[in-house]
Amino acid sequence: MQKKTAVIFGATGLTGSIVLKKLIQDERYEKVKVFTRSEPEIKSDKLEIINTELENLELYSDKISGDDVFCCLGTTIKKAGSKENFKKVDLEWPALIAEIASKNKVPNFLMISSIGADPESSNFYLRTKGEAERAVRQHDFNKVIILRPSMLLGKRREFRFFEELGKIIMVPLKFLFRGKLRKYRPINSERVASAMIKFANITTSKYVFESHEIELYTKS
Repeated sequence: MQKKTAVIFGATGLTGSIVLKKLIQDERYEKVKVFTRSEPEIKSDKLEIINTELENLELYSDKISGDDVFCCLGTTIKKAGSKENFKKVDLEWPALIAEIASKNKVPNFLMISSIGADPESSNFYLRTKGEAERAVRQHDFNKVIILRPSMLLGKRREFRFFEELGKIIMVPLKFLFRGKLRKYRPINSERVASAMIKFANITTSKYVFESHEIELYTKS
């Protein structure tokens, strides 16, 4: 079996850090390229750290090469400081990464989006996520996979008040999310990371996976 090279953006975030850990442990991958401003805590001979500011991503375009791109970028308007900065992280950078990866003939592109993402939404957050999905899909890949998780469970480095409040309210009521509401159940970031790598290594004609579908694919 030919070993693969993974490229990951957002490797210091909640889900991205787990994706990174799993890629290092996965024997199918011989190299993992990490584009980051701050070096990840995990160490491995597989790792190739590309210290870069995403503002200057085009200067490193030749490095965005391999088999699978894992785009785990994401922020909040509060953390970004403005809608413009949020849009840069959640739309403009993923779109640019996809453009460069496509030009470099990377076959597979996988991205974490959000439940409810819709380019026609009146909600700024969901509209931006939907626009990012649309931007990525317009490029030439063998496979594009978009994951739309609901509320992510896991321990972040930074504290997000409304996210923590949501967990307190929603987790005990998880059993109520049935039928068409299943996709709104909170989901563990570990499952999302596992699904992301699984989808990179299976043949599927499906390109969007809602939160409850991610859970189904990661049940043992």
